[in-house]
Amino acid sequence: MADITRRLGWRHLRGAPTAHIRHHRAGKLLHDGPGLSFWFRALTAALSEVPVDDRELAMTFHARTSDFQDVAVQATVTYRISDPGLAAARLDFSVDPDSGVWRGAPLEQLGTLLTETAQQHALDVLARTSLSSALVDGVAAVRERVAAGLGAEPRLPATGIEVVAVRVVALRPEPEVERALRTPAREQIQQEADRATYERRAVAVERERAIAENELASQIELARREEQLVEQRGTNARREAEEHAAADAVRAEAEAARTVKLAEAEATRSVQLADAKARRTERLAEAEAARTVRMADAEAARSVRLARAEAEGAREVGDARAQAQAAWLRVHAEVDVATLHALAGTRLAENLPNIDSVTISPDVLTGLLAKLGVQERA
Repeated sequence: MADITRRLGWRHLRGAPTAHIRHHRAGKLLHDGPGLSFWFRALTAALSEVPVDDRELAMTFHARTSDFQDVAVQATVTYRISDPGLAAARLDFSVDPDSGVWRGAPLEQLGTLLTETAQQHALDVLARTSLSSALVDGVAAVRERVAAGLGAEPRLPATGIEVVAVRVVALRPEPEVERALRTPAREQIQQEADRATYERRAVAVERERAIAENELASQIELARREEQLVEQRGTNARREAEEHAAADAVRAEAEAARTVKLAEAEATRSVQLADAKARRTERLAEAEAARTVRMADAEAARSVRLARAEAEGAREVGDARAQAQAAWLRVHAEVDVATLHALAGTRLAENLPNIDSVTISPDVLTGLLAKLGVQERA
């Protein structure tokens, strides 16, 4: 599709190298060729764009063989527009001057023309061919007939169309028919597979027999070697027992000699330990006796010092008590009788037990008051 732009009432068209542009104005051809670029007015211009590149047209249609079996044909036709001017005159390739889009559908018309023409020639070939022949040689026959028919079709050159190539991709029958056609080949393949399976089983049986014979021979040889092994093991066991006995004897002699040496060493050590213990005990006794003597001497000296100190203390205490008694007597000799009575009462009160309450009867109170009155008169 061509690119069209607008500028102040004018239009500018820029075509692709694979698009043939034809520009008419007032019935006159002003521009004609691929890849053009020019200015034009939309109200007075008539534009056509014809593609000149190779195009692929895929088609699929059904046909019937001579034995009335339906087959599907898949083909592809490659074509190009060799005469753009003739094609633009026969088909509507005009484009809109504002958008550059085709006003019609020219390529669909070309596709319909090519499809119907190719289908006509393919149907003609397959209608005279059986299904088996069509499946074997039908692809080449249909391709050649379609190519020849399209090349001889007068309407294609008259429209400016050139067929480049024709390819028939496949001819396929209906699924049920195709499955039925595959059955003999599958049966044959299955028979070949079964025969191969039987042969493989026969070979396997023969190999199993050979393997069984080899296993039997191996077991016989293994039994013989086991017998030899048992004999060799007996010989080895006897030899090992003899060697163990000799080793035990040597070990016993060495153990006895070692025991004797250990006993002698233990006796010597015991004697040495006894002597050392006796000497140690003697030294400890001497030390204990010396310590006891020293402790007795110290205790005697301490007892003497304590006795002397006690005697001295007793003497000093006796002197102090005598002096205190003499002083006390001197003090009391100078004090009157009432004061002595008060002191005696105070001393008595200090030595009496704790008294919570005192009950004084009237008789006691009368006596005390009488004594106090007598003392006051005296």
